[in-house]
Amino acid sequence: MFKPVVRSLILKRFRSIPSERIEFDNPTFLVGRNGSGKSNLVDAFSFLADAMAVPLQAVFDRRGGITAVRNRTSGKSYPPNLGLGVEFGNINGAATSGRYAFEVRALPNYGFEVVREQCLVENANKTRNWFERDRGTFRSNVPGLGPALDPAALSIPLVGGEARFAPVLSALSRLRVYSIEPSKLREMQDPDGGSSLRRDGSNAASVLQEIGRQSENQLARVGEILATIVPNTRAVRVRKHGNKLSLEFTQEWDDAGSDSKRWSVGEGSDAVESKSLRFEAFNMSDGTLRALGLLAAVFQRPAPSLIAIEEPEATIHPGALGAVLELLRHAAKNMQVVVTTHSPDLLDAKWVEPKHLRIVEWANGATRVGDLSEATRQALRDQLMGAGELLRSNALRAEPLFADVSHPPQASLFDTVEG
Repeated sequence: MFKPVVRSLILKRFRSIPSERIEFDNPTFLVGRNGSGKSNLVDAFSFLADAMAVPLQAVFDRRGGITAVRNRTSGKSYPPNLGLGVEFGNINGAATSGRYAFEVRALPNYGFEVVREQCLVENANKTRNWFERDRGTFRSNVPGLGPALDPAALSIPLVGGEARFAPVLSALSRLRVYSIEPSKLREMQDPDGGSSLRRDGSNAASVLQEIGRQSENQLARVGEILATIVPNTRAVRVRKHGNKLSLEFTQEWDDAGSDSKRWSVGEGSDAVESKSLRFEAFNMSDGTLRALGLLAAVFQRPAPSLIAIEEPEATIHPGALGAVLELLRHAAKNMQVVVTTHSPDLLDAKWVEPKHLRIVEWANGATRVGDLSEATRQALRDQLMGAGELLRSNALRAEPLFADVSHPPQASLFDTVEG
């Protein structure tokens, strides 16, 4: 499997999460009930990716402002700071590990300021490059590095232009979160470069067009895998309608029913004729379109550093979930995969081990994320029950982290740098 780029995610007062440090394998399944906070957790990946491309103010505004993103607390005092941090594994071969974190303080009238930001990168030759920003001061062991500091902007989009920090900027920019909306795939789509699938799948036609441009074999592979999820659907292609794009599906089947004699070759022959029909996307089911959106996410090029997929089981027939799981397993060979789910059927695969599972729970007004309890891990190791069976019987449990979840221990956002 592809070694995780994101080894751990550190969240401080982010949405429903007061303080957590979540470690990731590849793939990782975030398992929890509706409303437990799974979407809030994976939105941290989307938040980080957005912050690399657009101003931080716009990132907050897309989510309703800093008051909507910051973890809610009781009382009238000014709310505490929020922060996000990432610990990296091997990013690109040259950068073998790294860490990036920032902390933001809320100001009156929905304003904010960056109070601290830090990036550390260790290379294969064990050299360590870093920069640290503390309000109005900036220091680094890289000579000549001194970006202009804006209190309401991060430094990494600027500093990431320096070759020694570029791997971190690239890895963060290529984090992707997907919640495919079939209605968006039904619509006529405006063409774009097709290099990055949008969160809802609304530019899937352009992405598939780009996949085909780079490799016809890869596009054919998309059709082959789609057929394992949606029987009889053999291929999909992009059609142009003026300045718009749409998706067209080909369904084929062997006419072996009551009319097969009309298609037989010679008397007594068992040969039958294959029939096919073509359908535009607006005629296809939600399950078919969601499956195609997942395929576009997995096969898009360039590949993301990480894809987080929300509830891939939605509107997919239980009999096809095995094929969806194999698709996710295939994706984990080329990128890091994170999946949110509350479906026992999705966890029934024999290869799903304790290291792949994290339990997301809602307790006392907060989201907490934990590893499996020792009893649960032992049951899986002994193959007494599968992860799906344990979830069905409400026995897929997390290890207790602390006695009082209203006052969790604080995860450390920042490391110590030299000098």
